[in-house]
Parts: sequence; C-alpha cells; structure tokens
Amino acid sequence: MANTVAILGINGRLGQEVAKAFVNSGWRVIGMGRGNRARLAGVEFVEGDVSNVADTKRAVENADIVVNAINPPYDQWDKGRVEAMLAKILLALKGSGKTLMFPGNVYNYAAKQHLIEPDTAQNPHGDKGEIRKRMEQQLLAASKDGLQVLIVRMGDFFAPHANGTMIDLMIMQRAKSNVLQYGGDLAIRHTWAYLPDAAKAFVKIGEARHNLPAYKSLHFSGHFVTGSQMIDAIQDVMPKRAKIASVPWGIMKFIGLFSPLLREEVKTRYLWDEPHRLQDKELDALLGEDFGTPFKEALQLSARTYLPK
Repeated sequence: MANTVAILGINGRLGQEVAKAFVNSGWRVIGMGRGNRARLAGVEFVEGDVSNVADTKRAVENADIVVNAINPPYDQWDKGRVEAMLAKILLALKGSGKTLMFPGNVYNYAAKQHLIEPDTAQNPHGDKGEIRKRMEQQLLAASKDGLQVLIVRMGDFFAPHANGTMIDLMIMQRAKSNVLQYGGDLAIRHTWAYLPDAAKAFVKIGEARHNLPAYKSLHFSGHFVTGSQMIDAIQDVMPKRAKIASVPWGIMKFIGLFSPLLREEVKTRYLWDEPHRLQDKELDALLGEDFGTPFKEALQLSARTYLPK
C-alpha cells in the first residue's frame, strides 16, 4: 500500500508543488483547502479549514506525513493569529505518531547572522522573526508529545507561473515596461529556493523520516547568488535588454501607511542588504551531489512565464 501524505493548504504555491512531487514519487496525496482551486491530477481533495480541528483530523486521518503549507499574508501574522492557527493544527495531530513537515525561513535569525546552519542560534531581527521563533517553539513542544516534526528551511521561492513570489511581485513587476528592479545591492548574494526542487526535497526527507529524530530542522541550500547573476539570467530571456531599477522602498513605505500588507512587506527590506546563506551538509548528503536544477535554467524557466504576452 502506498504511503500517504496530506497537504494542508493545497491551493498555495508550496502546497501545489509539494503535492506534484509526492504524486510523481508514487505517494497517495490528499490535499485540504477551503476550495479546490488547484485541481491537481492525482490529488484527492478534501474541503476544510485548518481553523476547524475536526476538518483537519478528517483530512489527515489516513496520512503518514502531513505537510503544513498554510502561510497567511504578512498582515495577518499579528495578534497571535498564526500561532493560534498552528496550535489548532497541532491539536488535530496530537499524539498521532504522524510526521509533520513544516516550511521554515530565515526570519528567525539576526540580520548579521549570514551563515545559517541547523544549529545556529535563533536571534530574530524583527517581529516576524519573533513570531516564527515562537511557532518553532510550539513545534518543538509538540514533538515531545507523539508527533515527529521536520522543519524544512528555505530561501525565497520561485517557480514557473508561481504568483506572489519575489520574481513576479518585485523583480519582474514592471517587465511590461521593459524594467527589471531589484531590492538591494546587486553585488550582495541572496538565497533562493526553486520550488520544484524544494518540493522534491520534501519527498526525499519524508522518505527518510524513520531515520530522523522526533524534531529536526533541515536547511535547503537552494541557490545563493548575487543580484547581478539574477538580473543577467533574466535579461537573456527578455524581448530586449531591460532597464535596471532599484525597488522604490521609500514610496512603498509611504503607501504602507494606508496598506497593512505593504507596510509589512517593507519590514523585510533588510533581507536584501544581508547575504543570508542556508547550509546543511547532512541534508546535502541525503539529497545527493547532482540534486536540483541549475540556477540559470530554473530561473529562466520561471521568468519566461512572466513575460508580456
């Protein structure tokens, strides 16, 4: 009988890619969401909301692994809302003996903590980092009560047709006007996660879960590249050479006075000024030497889907 994975948040960009990777690896895949917008081949859809513990229990009942792909917009993180949401998911999984896979990020670390390994101390830079640190403390506590927790930490996502990424929202936002814009110094490196590769890493980790402890943080290194490397690769697929512009952070900060979501986005500006690198030799060994899509190929596959039609 095939192993079964349940994905909470099947309609999001991470949920969809992880679902496809598990399907392609022969797993039975159950996807839960408030609606079946994604309609993915090979995925059994279950309607439900993670705010309802009974819905979550029903969706994950037969799952060996549960992937939490729920990620509310930044302006919905405050007032304990995301911690409360996670608490309900953990309540549904309490004592189940299942494996919960949780996507992590670099917010938990200080701006000047440039090399981030699984044992690097967490010293959050701002409020989002404090929230993520508290969430990981919730996960650690749950791992002591009959639940295996595997955190897969990644950089910024990108993938073909993926909406809500730093590629479509920032770098190629003005591609129709033949302008590419970047959030920081083009010489500074930034960590990126090509979602199809990251999703395959979820599968590899999931398949190795019996050899992993009750709680573990794994860091997906992805692509650690400069802004110049990013822009040059995109230039090669532009209809004509584009103008390079800086992200207008000052204007965004002003607009953020009236837009809660944009206000929270501006708070992440520091990430473009610091070269945060994820490193995990143990995960690299698990994935294998030739794992992943070359950076330029992955980026250009993605960039082409945002070009003006």
